[in-house]
Amino acid sequence: MKSKATAKGRVAHRVMQLGMLLLGLGGMMKAEAGSIKEQTIEYQSEGKTYSGFLAMPTQGKALPGVLVIHNWMGVTDETKSKVRGLAALGYAAFAADIYGKDNRPKNIEEAGKLAMQFKTDRKMYREHLNLGLKQLASVQGVDSKKLAAIGYCFGGTGVIELARSGAAVLGVASFHGGLDSPEPALGKNIKAKVIAFHGADDPWVPAKDVTAFEEEMRASKVDWQLIKYGNAVHSFTDQGAGNDSSKGAAYNANADRRSWAEMKNFLTEIFQSAH
Repeated sequence: MKSKATAKGRVAHRVMQLGMLLLGLGGMMKAEAGSIKEQTIEYQSEGKTYSGFLAMPTQGKALPGVLVIHNWMGVTDETKSKVRGLAALGYAAFAADIYGKDNRPKNIEEAGKLAMQFKTDRKMYREHLNLGLKQLASVQGVDSKKLAAIGYCFGGTGVIELARSGAAVLGVASFHGGLDSPEPALGKNIKAKVIAFHGADDPWVPAKDVTAFEEEMRASKVDWQLIKYGNAVHSFTDQGAGNDSSKGAAYNANADRRSWAEMKNFLTEIFQSAH
């Protein structure tokens, strides 16, 4: 009886030790989660206020910065999830506000009108994009010589326009963005490496636009990549887009996962090669 009781005691002790270990690990995980700083940042230009979202690890060394350009709905929870994902990778990530603090579309009709203002006035779009980049570069703890940009849909178009502006970014990554080339000559201004993730069945980006993008990149001798995902349409990274591809915009888990992995490799490459 004594030996059985002793054995039970040892088991109970080990269970308790395991429980303590798991609690300790939980505490470590909470501590790590707490090491990410988040804040809303307001900035001004020409009397207008913009409201962006920053997330970054709280550590001493200067971090590479990644600008995030929102889709046509503006800075939403979807945008913030991308910012947080980048911060978890060790980057200082900032979602720029292209529309302005007082312009928050309530539906896709309003979003379409706002987005169209910038898509038809690319010069204005480039100015607002560079305004956001300037804000990111000014954040304490950001290495202003190590900057990149990623964007989604409307923002995917935007990061290519940012590159065309000659902005001092090492690379830009466009997720299901517009690939048209309204001013091909601007390609010569591109200093950044360019990668575009495209749904192979995206009806919103016609083949002629894809061809125009490729021709501009080649003519301008840009270091570029275009990755197409089979069975994917527009908005393939956005879970809020639903799963009905027949609508032209739908979430695709494979394309989402694969494009994010490619983006991680891209950012690692451009930041490691920077001096």
